[in-house]
Amino acid sequence: MARILMVASEAAPFVKTGGLADVLGSLPAALVTQGHQVAVLLPKYRQVALHGGRRIYHDLPVWLGSTPYAASVDELVTEGVSYLFLDCPALYDRDGVYSSGGKDYPDNHIRFAVLSRAALEVIRRIFRAQIVHCHDWQAALVAPYMRVSFGSDPTFAGIRTLFTIHNLGYQGVFAPSALSQIGFDRSMLTPSALEFWGDVNLMKGGLVFSDAIGTVSPTYAQEIQTPEFGFGLDGLLRSRAGVLNGILNGVDYGAWSPEVDRLLPANYSADSLEGKLACKRRLLEELGLPAENMDRPVLGIVSRFTAQKGFDLIAGTAAELLSEDVALAVLGSSASQDEAHFEQLFQDLKAAYPERVGLKIGYDNGLAHLIEAGADIFLMPSRYEPCGLNQLYSLRYGTPPVVRATGGLNDTIDEAVGFKFQGYSGPEFLAAVRGALEAFGDRDGWLELMRKGMARDYSWAASARLYGDLYRRLESFPRG
Repeated sequence: MARILMVASEAAPFVKTGGLADVLGSLPAALVTQGHQVAVLLPKYRQVALHGGRRIYHDLPVWLGSTPYAASVDELVTEGVSYLFLDCPALYDRDGVYSSGGKDYPDNHIRFAVLSRAALEVIRRIFRAQIVHCHDWQAALVAPYMRVSFGSDPTFAGIRTLFTIHNLGYQGVFAPSALSQIGFDRSMLTPSALEFWGDVNLMKGGLVFSDAIGTVSPTYAQEIQTPEFGFGLDGLLRSRAGVLNGILNGVDYGAWSPEVDRLLPANYSADSLEGKLACKRRLLEELGLPAENMDRPVLGIVSRFTAQKGFDLIAGTAAELLSEDVALAVLGSSASQDEAHFEQLFQDLKAAYPERVGLKIGYDNGLAHLIEAGADIFLMPSRYEPCGLNQLYSLRYGTPPVVRATGGLNDTIDEAVGFKFQGYSGPEFLAAVRGALEAFGDRDGWLELMRKGMARDYSWAASARLYGDLYRRLESFPRG
């Protein structure tokens, strides 16, 4: 069994802005149950509260080139996982995780370079890892520092690196001046290293210098090797296809299962579905919708409002969608100021259809659970979706999803449990929704569809076994 150090920018329940946090909050514990030793290195942001944690290392020396950064390390052990928090107030003691007021922090390249560089000092002084598993661009410089800056240091001889892409659309691209600030010289500003159309691309560093590359579904591993989904890195990914792996994310059924969900007004199961009606009733009350919607199919949405998630399709078909006898239950917010028009879209729909459109702008974990349980059908028409978790939650909660055949949506949804359309177009999306509405009218058939979805097992145990197999294979992977 392996000693694994994971490096990432967030992990639930300590800090969360997206699905990455769910992975880092669940996969490590699943690996521990299989006999691995796991530590996770994270920044200690202002909002991180460590109840029961302790400081285990004072004055960890972290240098980017000739610039020192004062840091310490706190530890909290939970479910057998050692969560290590890099305390560097000058970089992490801020209002936001990545941004403030809708704008990214201008020194994000330094903030997360320090995280990557600190990982090497953690290996040297605190946790002697055999494998370093890095997640997304914020941890992508671990391998470049290890292989380039410390390539001759025997401390790191034999340590293998795995870099997992959670979303290739976010790469950490910065101006060339960032190179010296993160401790590299001009030799790294080349196409074979960090250079990307004249800029510095941190994610590229992880893709070039890591021993193996992973992503979060088998279909997405193939898609990112194409120009459509490769975001300019498809050629590099094709060149490393021999060490590129797709492993589906799992679900923490201790938190996301209607049998045990403490955030629901009533629990239910595939054998006893009465509680789902109680959840639908509470959902309508929560969103201020009249009880007459109990007789309509309620379409649920929980998402960031961004084009990646298919909201341009929804915008283009909203009038036709609401010409059907349906209600909408929507929770989310725009990912950026450039996409604030999606928030306005739903506000306009709520104004036009106040009796059938329920909306909350922002994020509310309790309401997210209630939509999964109380809705009848879940909408997830993504342009691309590396893995996706909400379609897996929807299956478990007996809420058949309508999805586009991309990434993890394609890998997890079939006609036995949901509805899938191929091309990225409004007519195909509408046809899939109408197919779901027609199926909803056949009560016996719909109950069978619900129960088949609820029986699917996408637990972390299965995914952790695949990661364990990959870790064992890593020793034989060639250096790329």
